[in-house]
Amino acid sequence: MKSPTVSIRLTLNGQALALEIPAVLTALQLLRDELGLKGTKEGCGIGECGACTIQVDGRAVNACLLLAAQLDGREVTTVEGLNPENGLHPIQEAFLERHGVQCGFCTPGVLMSTDALLKENPQPDGHAVKAALAGNLCRCTGYQQIFDSVQAAADKLKGGRHAG
Repeated sequence: MKSPTVSIRLTLNGQALALEIPAVLTALQLLRDELGLKGTKEGCGIGECGACTIQVDGRAVNACLLLAAQLDGREVTTVEGLNPENGLHPIQEAFLERHGVQCGFCTPGVLMSTDALLKENPQPDGHAVKAALAGNLCRCTGYQQIFDSVQAAADKLKGGRHAG
């Protein structure tokens, strides 16, 4: 028996979409498998690692814990939506410069959590950074480089280098 389908409308990385999807599809499956956005990773599948972090209406959430149908009427941003037309986003620049990236598996989720934090709190202190990234696990960096990268990104964005 075929799974029931639902119709949803969402804005994904600035583009309006109308989709007919299986009702049981997760947001992670929609993004990766149906729409080909491979930046959102599946790590644990139970909301513990943050590799699948996306933004829904500007808030960092785990795509593995959401049904795709819950995205109806929402604005969704994936790591692919961070990229400006030319070059890197200031957050990406900061992570590159401060060695906040090692193997790269957790990086998209960390970038999305960082972006959500800096939109809400443009100059976070160390405690705010740690709290915002508490749901993003990294097995490579030891976290200090990530925390330093977030602070460097805040400084870059404060300097007016990003218009979005």
